[in-house]
Amino acid sequence: MRLLVTGGAGFIGANFVHQTVADHPDVEVTVLDKLTYAGNRASLDPVADKITFVHGDIADPELVDRLVATADLVVHFAAESHNDNSLTDPTPFVHTNVVGTFTLLEAVRRYDVRYHHISTDEVYGDLELDDPARFTEETPYNPSSPYSSTKAGSDLLVRAWVRSFGVRATISNCSNNYGPYQHVEKFIPRQITNVLTGVRPKLYGTGANVRDWIHVDDHNSAVWTIIEKGRIGETYLIGADGESDNRTVVETVLELCGQDKDAFDFVTDRPGHDLRYAIDATRLRTELGWEPRYRDFRAGLAATIEWYRTHETWWMPQKTATEAAYERNERILGA
Repeated sequence: MRLLVTGGAGFIGANFVHQTVADHPDVEVTVLDKLTYAGNRASLDPVADKITFVHGDIADPELVDRLVATADLVVHFAAESHNDNSLTDPTPFVHTNVVGTFTLLEAVRRYDVRYHHISTDEVYGDLELDDPARFTEETPYNPSSPYSSTKAGSDLLVRAWVRSFGVRATISNCSNNYGPYQHVEKFIPRQITNVLTGVRPKLYGTGANVRDWIHVDDHNSAVWTIIEKGRIGETYLIGADGESDNRTVVETVLELCGQDKDAFDFVTDRPGHDLRYAIDATRLRTELGWEPRYRDFRAGLAATIEWYRTHETWWMPQKTATEAAYERNERILGA
């Protein structure tokens, strides 16, 4: 099989490439990545001699056409994904998440290539903190931010191309990921690297917002399950029953790092901050037989902390620029 992975130098994509090389040695992997600030070529160093890397934009129709023409399968991870950045400048989110997805869909339609689309639970909006419900494949879309709205738009493009043109596609919407190689702008690695550099973690609002956490390796094993067993045209939600409020996550990080649980600061909440995400992955588990391997979030978090502790050379170059960007965004949004 010849596999094209978009966004394969990003967090989830790089881990997917690692897993594919290890578990599917017969697959020829090509990675297409624009190497924006969130893409890191070093994330692919452990498998660099086993893959082909192409530096480019998924919205470049000539490049995409050339790569898709020789592929049997496209797995589309590439996306602008940071909510705070989407609030200060939505432009790249429309370009990558909407125009880029359209470009890929036209190419896979032209060459009749199997396509899997990676998306997020944020397209469904949020749930009340005391609501026992969870998102399902039938939950109506209700995105809250430029990021989630452009991901929702990309999902709808895929559904339309399946129905209108017969594109052989599946979609997965996953809950919040954590694990190695995640950019330090994201919630968990930002808290970890703050603690490791002697900076007090910061929590939006009261820290009551709830996220449904899943280890990146579980996400990627689910993607392979969908590729191999999923029904064309279907959407599958990926989750590992890992709900936790943000304050508990920060307190756990501090505790695992040997610090006081209250050694953090509250900061002004961001606009439109979703309250709670929760995934019902029943379809994935009952129809396709998938189960998560990392069921203990605390243990997975401890392993993630250890990875960042021992890979400072990977994340330290990102740290200063990331904190400067947070300060800049806070000034813009507070103006």
